Amino acid sequence: MKILVCISHVPDTTSKINFVENDTKFDTNGVQFVINPYDEFCLTRAMWFKEKQGASVTVVNVGLANTEPTLRKALAIGADNAIRVNAEPVDGLTVARQLAEVVKDGGYDLVLAGKESADYNGQMVPGMLASLVDFNFVNACTEIEVDGQDVKLVREIDGGNEYLNSTLPMVVGGQKGIVEEKDLRIPNMRGIMMARKKPLQVVEPVDAGETAAINSYEKPAPKGDVKLVDAENIDELINLLHTEAKVI
Repeated sequence: MKILVCISHVPDTTSKINFVENDTKFDTNGVQFVINPYDEFCLTRAMWFKEKQGASVTVVNVGLANTEPTLRKALAIGADNAIRVNAEPVDGLTVARQLAEVVKDGGYDLVLAGKESADYNGQMVPGMLASLVDFNFVNACTEIEVDGQDVKLVREIDGGNEYLNSTLPMVVGGQKGIVEEKDLRIPNMRGIMMARKKPLQVVEPVDAGETAAINSYEKPAPKGDVKLVDAENIDELINLLHTEAKVI
């Protein structure tokens, strides 16, 4: 089984976010970038398939040269090889179109991707990718088992879980549950040294067309001061909710 794991290069959620050039560009100074957490869950599950079923695992990222340390970390975790599509990930459709070419060229059986990236939270790419390559698709997946061409999956829905049967080839959008946080792997020294020798292929992007452009960024408004109301003064609480908060 050939597995492709899509890797997003995202800011660590503890990083302080700022914008430059009249709020039109993200300021990367001092920002630590990591593997998108949802993608890391998927990569860890792919490693299970590699160890238990002999699958080959390739990781892919759409990004410029600054994303290569993130791909090298994925290689250190245990992926066999890596591909970087040399393009700026402007929007979800652009990324999906670039990934679709990689999937078609590589003949992959299973494509694993986090259900969304931690920076834009668009939750678009896996579904669009599946449509572009005409693969079966399940999003918000919390469990996956593969037996030959048959796939059993569980996905999270409102109020519970949905149990599904499908077949390869397919695209799966994974989340926490596909593995647990305790199962995530920290690269050891041997893995880091081996990652330096593993192939990282850079491919030029296909012409995906211009689908979107960023006009500007804006931070959420700062939280206002808290007003404390005595527990016995219900009338004042109602008045504040009505006149100031305007929620009733």
